[in-house]
Amino acid sequence: MTPVIQINPAHPEAQLIEQAAAIIRDGGLVAFPTETVYGLGADAMNEPAVARIFVAKGRPADNPLIVHVSDRRMLDQVAREISEQAEALIEAYWPGPLTLVLKRRPEVAPPVSAGLPTVAARMPNNAVALALIHAAHTAVAAPSANRSGRPSPTTAAHVLDDLGGRVEMILDGGATNIGIESTVLDMTGRVPMILRPGWITEAQVAAVTGAVTRAASLEALRRSPGTRYRHYSPRARVVLVEHDAAASLEAICKEYLKTATVGFIGHTPSAIKDANFQTIILHADAADYASNIYAALREMDERGATVIIIEGISDAGAGLAVMDRLRRAASEIVGA
Repeated sequence: MTPVIQINPAHPEAQLIEQAAAIIRDGGLVAFPTETVYGLGADAMNEPAVARIFVAKGRPADNPLIVHVSDRRMLDQVAREISEQAEALIEAYWPGPLTLVLKRRPEVAPPVSAGLPTVAARMPNNAVALALIHAAHTAVAAPSANRSGRPSPTTAAHVLDDLGGRVEMILDGGATNIGIESTVLDMTGRVPMILRPGWITEAQVAAVTGAVTRAASLEALRRSPGTRYRHYSPRARVVLVEHDAAASLEAICKEYLKTATVGFIGHTPSAIKDANFQTIILHADAADYASNIYAALREMDERGATVIIIEGISDAGAGLAVMDRLRRAASEIVGA
């Protein structure tokens, strides 16, 4: 079984970091916390090591990875022709949940970029992650540390559930702070383009760069992970009720209760009393949904729900990132 190593999230112990860094340098896989979700890390310059990420996750080979760096100088090892706009965003939001798609250096293992001439890179805002990357002396390719398609992991226990026996080590730094993946921004054109919404909002990007666009084609979305395949899904069927849907939540829940064990995740308490109906109530804001939604989906699977009904929130601000993930997880969307 994969060892789970408890580590101080604020002041990671040097000897534990060195153990994990040695695994990375030797071509192994280490799962580690970031401020967004847990990542599954390998040496981004080592092609066989990167290939192991795809095998461990069951990830499609055409789905690129994000490369994590520990400082600005390390970015120059993986990317080139970094624009003034990109530098301004780095100054404003790194370390943090912002991934920049840049022109790729040839030293980066080709599977990282799924054969594209670009590389997605970020600097995580997490002491354990930064210490690990620094000690490994290499940029670390790290998608979310879950089986492909499953809800992203926000605790070490989630990683163990999905990848136990598939990786050399899991560093347990506690629950992640934000809970959803980074914003992905394409910086290879004249105007920055949002490929995947995240915790850094469009308004925050625009405050630095001025004009911002959103990806409108599959060709553009190919440059970002987490945009073209179904993601974030539990084993149960997911029904998402949009924030402004006219349908009654109670009526939807009662209808599914006729044939299914129903789990409800939302911010509106339910009056339904049924042995086959369970609820997880969140606050109606993006922060609470982001930090709890993946864990809630996994918990409903554990409770035996066969259908999970999720009450949506507003798309305003960071709510767009939360709803993007829920729409990708859903089998059915009410009010779309």
